[in-house]
Amino acid sequence: MGWIGKGEVLIILLVVLLLFGAKKIPELAKGLGKGIREFKKAVKDSGIEETKAEIESVIEKDDE
Repeated sequence: MGWIGKGEVLIILLVVLLLFGAKKIPELAKGLGKGIREFKKAVKDSGIEETKAEIESVIEKDDE
């Protein structure tokens, strides 16, 4: 059992094209991109980077 081959990917893309139509696919991709950007912004704004920096500074202090 391995990864998805080229033939399977082609079949999946063809089915998506048939289900949604050529006009709807760019709209779906645009919505997906917008969702990803909003998720990245939310993660960035949540303070994860600040927390990561605090943890790293504590670890450095413990190493001394």
